[in-house]
Amino acid sequence: MNRQNIILVASAAMATALAMLAVPAMGQLVNQATAPPAVEAEAVPAGATGPQELTRTVPDSQAGLQQSFAPIVKRTAPAVVNVFSSVNVTRSNCPYANDPFFAQFYCGRNTQTRSEKVDNSLGSGVIVGSDGIIVTNNHVVEAGEEFRVVLNDRREFPAVLVMKDARTDLAVLRIDAKGQPLPSLSYADTRNVQIGDLVLAIGNPFGVGQTVTSGIVSALARTDVGASDFGSFIQTDASINPGNSGGALVDMQGRLVGVNSMIFSKGGGSNGIGFAIPAEMVKRVVDAAVNGGSLVRPWLGAKGEVIDSAKAKALGLDRPRGVLIADVYKNGPADKAGLKEGDVVLTVDGREVFDDRGMKFIAATKAEGETASLSIIRNGQPKQVSVRMAAPPGTSKGELVEVKGTNPFAGAIVVELSPALAEEVGFDAFNGGMFVYSVPRGSIAGRVGFQPGDIVREINGTLIRTKGDFDGVLKKAETATPATWRLATERNGKRIESELRGR
Repeated sequence: MNRQNIILVASAAMATALAMLAVPAMGQLVNQATAPPAVEAEAVPAGATGPQELTRTVPDSQAGLQQSFAPIVKRTAPAVVNVFSSVNVTRSNCPYANDPFFAQFYCGRNTQTRSEKVDNSLGSGVIVGSDGIIVTNNHVVEAGEEFRVVLNDRREFPAVLVMKDARTDLAVLRIDAKGQPLPSLSYADTRNVQIGDLVLAIGNPFGVGQTVTSGIVSALARTDVGASDFGSFIQTDASINPGNSGGALVDMQGRLVGVNSMIFSKGGGSNGIGFAIPAEMVKRVVDAAVNGGSLVRPWLGAKGEVIDSAKAKALGLDRPRGVLIADVYKNGPADKAGLKEGDVVLTVDGREVFDDRGMKFIAATKAEGETASLSIIRNGQPKQVSVRMAAPPGTSKGELVEVKGTNPFAGAIVVELSPALAEEVGFDAFNGGMFVYSVPRGSIAGRVGFQPGDIVREINGTLIRTKGDFDGVLKKAETATPATWRLATERNGKRIESELRGR
């Protein structure tokens, strides 16, 4: 290497060294110029027990990015369990035993059967009471007969099903730890949860063992997913897979934000769109189960409609927002509070609502007798309305009645569709009607074509709301000569009109 090359190499090395020294200095200058002023966290009052508003910050250094979730996982993971069930299954040595048609020809008297228990790993659960109270999804336990729970430390306990509720997709189990305190999670106040908050999902996906995934809250109050009228889900991008159902979604303070319930997926795996049932609904169901009472879902007694751009313009709103009250049940909670048809409900207890399901969910998280504060717009003017929650009138079981006489409904088992029953089975609670519970084979109702689940709406032009309406119209029509039946029934949400004539 000649002298000129040596000088060039030395110059290059010196320039590189100077550049490396300059980069941190430049970074410090940039940080000094652009870093926001430090924000002091608000002091927590001594003795305060309620949830406190937290200061949310974005990591502003390499050290911040290297922080770990391990301390949170260490506190919360022991409270997440695996749920197993045992189902009694009868097996036959005849290969056609499950086919009624072929079984009659190929499964004769020599066919042998045996009964055995089959264990299934169903999903996950969360200990929410140190005395052994566990919450999970209803769809995790609905097919089971006997249950056992495996803790994070591999201890196993038999479990008793205390309550299950298909409408909220929640179930409550209890285990007896023989007086030993169990790790449990406290509930987060989900009213303070914001989009972008960090969360962890803990469960047992695909039965591989307890797994922790991280993500953020992607959206709140998702009411357009799932079949429940009481769904207002927290959406997260933390990986949730089969087996995670019933597991915990926790925040950075180690509190239960929600119970993981479902995912949106085209192939069965996680696509980063998972949904959790908010902790406020979880607490409502658990409290009802622990206190030995039935789960009473208070209602507003008001039916709402989504406000689109056209309705917003007609109502004088600056944008589509709120829920338009389309109907108010007479003498119901909303009616007694002064809510009127045509009002626009913007918030319930300070939370924005955009559809009927959102209003129903917030009402269902309250206990009977509690009040909800509604911010509304009436005739262009803001107004506050306080609604005292009450249970829907009627009974959720109803009184089954077999229809007698000579009429198209003869032989059918029907029940009055009271608001309480309508809420329970997921029908419109405002229209009433007679619900066809069952139709025996060979009955007049069966030959006419009625099916279980049909709702009788009108008979001969008379609107049917109660059993009294139904009985009165039948008696009048049966005495007419000739008997004429103009019927309007509802099946799967569709109106069916027909006309029959008797002798």
